[in-house]
Amino acid sequence: MTQPLPCQRELFEIPEDVAYLNAAAYVPLPRAVRLAGEQGVLTKSTPWTMQWARGDGCAERTRASVARLLGVTSDDVAITGAVSYGIATAARNIPIAAGSRVLMIAGEFPSLALVWPELAAAAGATVEVVARPANGDWTAALLEAIERPGAAPVGLAALTPLHWSDGALIDLARVIPPLRAQGARIVIDATQAAGVMDVDVTGWDPDFLAFPTYKWVCGPYSLAFLYVAPRHQDGRPLEDHGPARAAGGNYVQSARRFDRGERNDPIGLPMAEAGLAQVLEWDRAAVVARLRGLTDALAEAVADIPGIGMLPRHLRAPHVLGLRYQGGLPAGLVDRLAARGAHVADRQGVLRVSPHVYNDTPDVVRFAAALRAELG
Repeated sequence: MTQPLPCQRELFEIPEDVAYLNAAAYVPLPRAVRLAGEQGVLTKSTPWTMQWARGDGCAERTRASVARLLGVTSDDVAITGAVSYGIATAARNIPIAAGSRVLMIAGEFPSLALVWPELAAAAGATVEVVARPANGDWTAALLEAIERPGAAPVGLAALTPLHWSDGALIDLARVIPPLRAQGARIVIDATQAAGVMDVDVTGWDPDFLAFPTYKWVCGPYSLAFLYVAPRHQDGRPLEDHGPARAAGGNYVQSARRFDRGERNDPIGLPMAEAGLAQVLEWDRAAVVARLRGLTDALAEAVADIPGIGMLPRHLRAPHVLGLRYQGGLPAGLVDRLAARGAHVADRQGVLRVSPHVYNDTPDVVRFAAALRAELG
């Protein structure tokens, strides 16, 4: 049995009286990542010292770390500016068949959801948005939608391993095979999974998969990565710039052709490299065990508050706990909890509680006491 990772709070700069349980929004930077960014700023202040920026060393080391995290090769990874950039790249390179369905889930994050309706309409396809299931079982709801008798075949599915608002799991290992049987293309937003959950690129075989650095891989804002399946690596990027082109002017023969311009950012890229190095140093199974223990403890600590509801354990991700309140969350609740030192988020009417490796039992106690004081 995997032993949970010990508390890693000493790597971060979080005061003892702060219960920061909002990693699904922004993970605090580890000290090493902050220092990498500060060094980058100093280097940019003296550009005559920027020897490293004249080559692709940092970019390639970072790309290799992403490849290791996903279990792919460096040739399969593009460096982009945001998940929306990656999804737009996917949309540019995946044709949608007339008469087919584009499948999504209700309440999906805009970066994944917004691009498809217009493209589907232009192609003569329809968008089917699967409603939130009353029992919280998205996997069963998706399978029912995919295999519904008489429905048009699914041409494209834009999915994620868990719902961003409340951590409800979607078992892509079960959902993707029947999609593939219908010839569907698969685009995945792994924002809330990469760095914690097993992002099984080899097993899922998505066409494109994107995630940013500022959440669970402990990096900066305005930087993200895109996995591009080899079958799409001859596609057309969103931008044209020198590094995307080989000698003779042709695009390079790898996912590097999809890199954003100015990829060799002397501030953000070293921060991403440092964050990924830290995440890869932690044993992933041990991280999952720690976070599952924390969300279980959080769930138990507030379960008896009148009006509180949550998904059953087997339907929720190990690192995100979504709490619903009968009649809806009271106005200003998140701010009042923050005033008590417990930091969480309201996402689509759900109190989203998302610990990371810097949290420990005192944070659970502080949050439970704050919530009980506000709702009790």
